[in-house]
Amino acid sequence: MPFKTSQAISSRALVTLLVSAALALCSVQATAQTRQLLNYAAIHKPVHGEKGMVASQNEAASDVGAQILRDGGNAVDAAVATAFAMAVTLPRAGNIGGDGFMLVHLAGDKRTVAIDFRSKAPALATLDRFIGDDGRIAGDKQGYRAAGIPGTVSGLATAHGKYGRLPWAQLLQPAIALAEDGIVLSRDEAFALDWGRKRLALSPAGAKVFLHPDGSALRAGERLVQTDLAWSLKQIAEHGAKAFYEGEIAERLVAGMIANDGLIRKDDLAAYRAAEREPLRSSYRDHEVVTMSPASGGGAGIIGMLNILENVNMAGYGAGSADAIHYMSEAIKLAWADRRLHLGDPDAVDLPLRGLVSKAYAAERAKRISPRRAKPASKVPGGDPWAHESPQTTHLSVIDSDGNAVGITYTLGSDFGSGVMVDGTGFLLGNLVGNFSMRAQLKARESGQPEPPNSLHPGRRPVSSMAPTFLFKNDRLRMVTGSPGGNTIPGTVMQSIVDVVDFELNIAEATSLPRIHQEMDSDGVLRVERGISPDTLRLLEQRGHRIETGETIGSTQILWVGEHGVEGAADPRRPGAAAVAQ
Repeated sequence: MPFKTSQAISSRALVTLLVSAALALCSVQATAQTRQLLNYAAIHKPVHGEKGMVASQNEAASDVGAQILRDGGNAVDAAVATAFAMAVTLPRAGNIGGDGFMLVHLAGDKRTVAIDFRSKAPALATLDRFIGDDGRIAGDKQGYRAAGIPGTVSGLATAHGKYGRLPWAQLLQPAIALAEDGIVLSRDEAFALDWGRKRLALSPAGAKVFLHPDGSALRAGERLVQTDLAWSLKQIAEHGAKAFYEGEIAERLVAGMIANDGLIRKDDLAAYRAAEREPLRSSYRDHEVVTMSPASGGGAGIIGMLNILENVNMAGYGAGSADAIHYMSEAIKLAWADRRLHLGDPDAVDLPLRGLVSKAYAAERAKRISPRRAKPASKVPGGDPWAHESPQTTHLSVIDSDGNAVGITYTLGSDFGSGVMVDGTGFLLGNLVGNFSMRAQLKARESGQPEPPNSLHPGRRPVSSMAPTFLFKNDRLRMVTGSPGGNTIPGTVMQSIVDVVDFELNIAEATSLPRIHQEMDSDGVLRVERGISPDTLRLLEQRGHRIETGETIGSTQILWVGEHGVEGAADPRRPGAAAVAQ
């Protein structure tokens, strides 16, 4: 009996031991399986690189920049090469006949500089030359007179001369090869040419490059060869910026201007210089914001919007909420009202920049926002930043393995700019003269009122929305961002920062989140992208917002410096964009 009892107890103990062991094994296996599962919390994921990266609106151009990094170039070298490549691959916006702005972060010096290569008005450009027989402004949007003095070549050469590493000519070779060999057009690129065919037909030289003899645009799958552009790029590679502003390119450009009643002359080109400026600086939450100073009006607008939103608990409202969108819309209205009233060429007029980026001023402006009711855009007044004053476009971003970074936003103005190409040059000219406030200037003249600060005068730079922007934390560069999109640029860049800082999205998620843009005309429409909840839109309409769903907004090219390398997110809103690792 004792034996049987002892045997029974041992059997039960054995069963218990086996069950416990099995449960423990299952637990270990479950834990191991859990640990092996990948983290798929984020739907959208950025491209990752161990060293440097280039993000641009065109994959071929991004490839060019990434190869320059692999060849030992720094961020400035890669940005210059990418920009020249885009002058070939993205004729609607990439350019050497337009202008733009550049931010350069020098990691070793812990210093950031801004390079302003905005176009200038020629000496012959006066308001009277643009007043038609009917008394209205004409000729400022397309044609030879719409072209300002191009700044892109000077801007890229200035950056390379001060901060580049590789030989100048080496940086142009990829663009020259692309122009000579030709690029096979994608559906999107062919669609853009077809959309712009009337504008591209304004000059025989442009029509010959982009159109068939019957006037139809080149089609998808056809090869776009740009022989004259290759010639211009070779001149620039061999002789530097001087070839463009004083050499054979300048001679051809001026001859074409004189022959077609254009305004640019030799003295205009010879006198042009890109300007190195101090960038605008501010903070948002626990980050430092560094952005472009005027003649960019976009940088001041971005800081103004962020300063206003700093008075709002954006994180508490959440991404895509009616409250978050409402406050962003109202902040855009206030910042734009200030821009229209106060900004112009910093070399020609006094600007209240310290006031515009003042936290105290933003706090005053934020009090104008009603939490429950949208204010009509046409009734949002500009403020008085002087009281706080002490005594289509494209963007590319680059970070190298040393932590240097470049953001460039540059443009022809409208898609394909002025639409004209001077014979023998191979590049389209921008229509940047149209960025002056000529209609407001004429109205002020007729009414005897002071003219707006962005008035047309010879030698002045028009205000722009372009604003490449950096985000720092604890003195460390974290994000490079920027966007094309004209008046949508400041709001788009602001949203990319709010998405990352307040809503804690990764840069791919931030890029894919539906955007808004607040129009500032008499209708004051709040434009929204598809994808925002219908319930959210109804709540916004109840607050007085006039909602309109239309085309996509902006095209950010964002890079992020993380703990284990660099991440990139190319915006899918513009087909063909790509972030390419070194």
